[in-house]
Amino acid sequence: MVVEMKKRKVDWNKMHMMMASTFSVRRKEIVENEPLVKEVKAKWPGLFFEKQIEAEFTRLTSKDLMKSFLSGLDQYIPRFLQMFRAKLSSISQLESLLRKIDSDNSMSMKRAVVLQGLPHYLSEDPSDFFKSAEETDIEDHVTAGMDVGILIIPDGDDAFDYYVVLEEQIALRDAIDLPHAVALLVGLIFALNIDYPKKLRYTFEVIQKIFIDLGGDQCSVKVHGLKNRLLRKTV
Repeated sequence: MVVEMKKRKVDWNKMHMMMASTFSVRRKEIVENEPLVKEVKAKWPGLFFEKQIEAEFTRLTSKDLMKSFLSGLDQYIPRFLQMFRAKLSSISQLESLLRKIDSDNSMSMKRAVVLQGLPHYLSEDPSDFFKSAEETDIEDHVTAGMDVGILIIPDGDDAFDYYVVLEEQIALRDAIDLPHAVALLVGLIFALNIDYPKKLRYTFEVIQKIFIDLGGDQCSVKVHGLKNRLLRKTV
């Protein structure tokens, strides 16, 4: 697999078959040995590409990562935006996020606003999770202290690059937007058997149990309450 990844033109069909056939061995190693992310990346480099992250997630859960995540998120966007607006007086961070929709009403922006606003709504601190940096910043300095997170770097006018960070290492580069970056981060967390960050336990519980609908019958009291509010017609 390492040899295949070093080729100028990777045979992705061959790579997919190799990843599928080695799944049980890889899973056993990851669960029993708990290797560092950089060690897994050195041995199983194919795992750190979007299609293989999605494939590994399906092997583990029988769910389509991107389809489940985005459709689940989209289902609740109108209600989340309504609830965010109702909390503007008590959660000041939501105002600047909601203002972004005034200039960009795209589905991608609405998804991003909900994902970035969710931790604030749940009284959690996302400052070490969603981290912004400049293109000229030194990579090691930027990712220092980021055990799990999304690095956001400007790339021209109103454009950004999104990097997935695990254990202070960039695990995946150039996700197409922030929602896709979050989904791929969750996929890697599952694939690498990593715990969710404690500071954002409820945020990730919502992502997994409400958006992806995985284990949703066993929610914490806080997330169960949020789920009920999402299903109401009024704030």
